[in-house]
This record gives sequence, structure tokens and C-alpha cells, in this order.
Amino acid sequence: MPEPTTTEPLLRATGLQKHFPVRRGLLQRKVGAVQAVDGLDFSVRRGETLSLVGESGCGKTTTGRLLTRLIEPTDGTIVFDGRDISHLGQGALRPMRRDIQMIFQDPYSSLNPRHTVGKIVGAPFEIQGVTPPGGVKKAVQELLELVGLSPEHYNRYPHEFSGGQRQRIGIARTLALRPKLIVADEPVSALDVSIQAQVVNLLEDLQDELGLTYVLIAHDLSVVRHVSDRVAVMYLGKIMEIGDAADVYSRPMHPYTVALLSAVPIPDPTRTGKRERILLSGDVPSPLNPPAACRFHTRCWKAQEICGVETPPMVELEPGHEVACHFPENQPAAATEISATAT
Repeated sequence: MPEPTTTEPLLRATGLQKHFPVRRGLLQRKVGAVQAVDGLDFSVRRGETLSLVGESGCGKTTTGRLLTRLIEPTDGTIVFDGRDISHLGQGALRPMRRDIQMIFQDPYSSLNPRHTVGKIVGAPFEIQGVTPPGGVKKAVQELLELVGLSPEHYNRYPHEFSGGQRQRIGIARTLALRPKLIVADEPVSALDVSIQAQVVNLLEDLQDELGLTYVLIAHDLSVVRHVSDRVAVMYLGKIMEIGDAADVYSRPMHPYTVALLSAVPIPDPTRTGKRERILLSGDVPSPLNPPAACRFHTRCWKAQEICGVETPPMVELEPGHEVACHFPENQPAAATEISATAT
């Protein structure tokens, strides 16, 4: 018998779109659509961390909600563990939700203040009709210990905990059914800087211990730098660049990625000189009426006429490193020679 393949990604999104209709008037006629996510193609390998980064409003959170099927995609497909889940009904989604869970951004609003920690963390067992060995209370206390909290916190309420502790409670709830994929939507952005690293390190330790796969959503590139295997940079609903984290951080190719990284401070007191900060001109265009062709060309310092006429295709300039740009930065010599010959 042939050996089972392990190269198939856990999750694959193809042509993923989400357009929110805008309606006005007494008859609520559709007058436009917010193109929150507009044609994403990416995959998530088993056991890896893929980070989606970009400015606020670029469609990161909407993408996360599409992957967890909290909202219905307008178009495109989502294949999870070999099964198309793009348009499953609520009944078919129910058992699938054991394998895909989400960590929400705000630990203050994502926990019911009227429920005890035991009830909050134990809710997935009740909803899915699962009885863990030894009972729900024992399982919840083990989960609390796993995320660095005391099992004695079982009967306490959310208001008795700090922000970092509340996020740990949310993580414990997410882990209850041992999911295969976790979408973490800005899991540390609402927390104090002093404890952000603790929560990020906890997520990394849990991944090693439980073999988890993460889609990590963040706007701060410095937060995800050391926990990401791959990074996808989004702008106005599209992926501009995707590749191994080390390559994207050391040799960013899309001008937008270069601009984002120029704002990340370098914690090196021995470094002489100052890295040039790239200030993008203008505001982010409205997703109601995004620019034609390359969506970044209205703010890009390298833009030429073709950028406003022809949409740049996603091209692999280095193994595993793709970029959608007519005039990429830091491209390898071979790619430069090819583009020079083409022109």
C-alpha cells in the first residue's frame, strides 16, 4: 500500500472573496459593496504558523472569520483537511467546529461576565455533547493548568482576572476540544506590552506540545516575527506578498512590506546610524472604491503608468517567496535579469 501523503496542506483558500453590500434608500437598493476580501489564494501547512499582517482595514479579521466560517464567503473555496467547507450549512458545520477554533482580540468582551471560568471553558464540551474522561470539571482544571492558571480558579468570574489572565482563559476554552487549526485574531493587541510576550510564548509552547496549526492575525510585524513560519502581507483585501518569515523580514520585495518594516524599531544599541523611515503619502483608499489594477499604486513611490492599468500577477521570485508587484524590491539577480530582458 502506498504511504499516506503528508504534503497536502491542512487548509487551502482559493479565490476567497467577501463583499459586504451597501444599501440605501427606502427600498434598500444595493448601491455598492465593500470589498473587504477580494480574491485570496493561500494555504496553511500542518503544524505551521501563517501570519496575516497589514494595516487596519486591510481585511485580516474578515479573512479569519471566513476561515472559521463565522461568515459566509461571497465567492471562492475553503478546503479544510481535504473537505470543502465553503458553503456548509449550520448542521454540517457543527462537528467541524471541533477542529477549527478562534481566539478573539478582546479578552474583556469575549468572555461572558455572568459565567464562571469553569462554565466558560467547559462550554465547548456542553455544546458539542462531549464527555471528557474524568468529567468536565477535571478537564477544565487541566486546561487551566495547561495555560498557566490555577485549577482553583474554576469558580471565579472574569472580572476577577487581569487582561492577560482573561486571554489565557479564552485560549483554554479554544483548546478544550483539541482543534487542528486555531485562528488567532490579534491575540495580544489589547494587552499591556509587558505581558504580550508571555501570551505569544504560551501560544508557541502550546503549538509544540499539542501539534497545533495557527493562522495568526496581527498589524504589528514585530509581534509575529519570532513565532511565524510564513508571513502574508495584506493590503485592501489582497495579498501583496507571501513567503517564509525569515525571507520576508530580511528581504521584503513588495514596496508596501518595505514601508511596514521600516516602522519596526530595531532593538540593537550597538547599531550605528538610523534606518530610513518610509512615510506613505495619502490615506488608505476606501474598499468601497479601491484603485484599479495594483491597489497600492496610489501610495507607492515606485509606481509607474502600468501599475494603474495592469494588475500585477503573484510571481514566485524566490523558492516559496511570492510577490504581486511590477517593480519589486530586493529581487534576486536572476529575476532582475529576466525582467530586464522582458522589457
